Amino acid sequence: MATSWDAKLYNTKHDFVFHYGSSLIELLKPQKDELILDLGCGAGQLTEEIARSGAKVIGMDASEAMIKSAKSNFPDLEFRIANAESFDFAEKFDAIFSNATLHWVKNYKAAAANMFQHLNKKGRLIIEFGGKGNVQKIEQTLKAVLKEKNYPKQANINLWFFPSIAEYTNILEEAGFEVRLAELYDRPTKLADKETGIIDWISMFGKTFFEGIPENDAEIIKNEVQNRLKPALLKEDGWYADYRRLRIIAYKNS
Repeated sequence: MATSWDAKLYNTKHDFVFHYGSSLIELLKPQKDELILDLGCGAGQLTEEIARSGAKVIGMDASEAMIKSAKSNFPDLEFRIANAESFDFAEKFDAIFSNATLHWVKNYKAAAANMFQHLNKKGRLIIEFGGKGNVQKIEQTLKAVLKEKNYPKQANINLWFFPSIAEYTNILEEAGFEVRLAELYDRPTKLADKETGIIDWISMFGKTFFEGIPENDAEIIKNEVQNRLKPALLKEDGWYADYRRLRIIAYKNS
């Protein structure tokens, strides 16, 4: 299921995606002259941050709009359009880095096998994405309102893959990885706009739920979802999305 991306909206109201990713680079510990793949690079901000270490980095994303933005932002870096489960590069990488991407990949076993295949021996995988329970309040409320408004098809869409630690580490081990660290943690994430935080989040990340829905109905649904989430997600200083992240370090030892 394809998801179209609004690079401008991503870079402005949802820049927390790459800001939070900076701490993942500390776990990556990129070294000079290493070859690193930034899988799901978005508009390239973290690709550029990794490149500052002296490593050679290739940014990869399935979204043409995001890659266009990345090339415009960082013309000296290399970016490619490809999917996690099917990319086929001549290069083997010393590390694969991925932030806030793999929960979009429904063919997760193929992606794990493909990442393993593209690593050098002793290569490392440093990833973080939505884990079990991620945005559960937002997703459940959105689906409930869609159902009430007589859009059952949209209400039954399973857009994301939010696995438990056990589920995803098993997938990686089956692909051949040795998992060294796996952590599932709560990360309530402040949204940019105090007035329309949840509406903006749904507009950015939940577009697929509104395919086939008239624009007027879509706006009514988004507003109703935000209104129902006030008790749970609206704090004194603004809206917070109920994020839970799965962070993993794994190695290719064979």
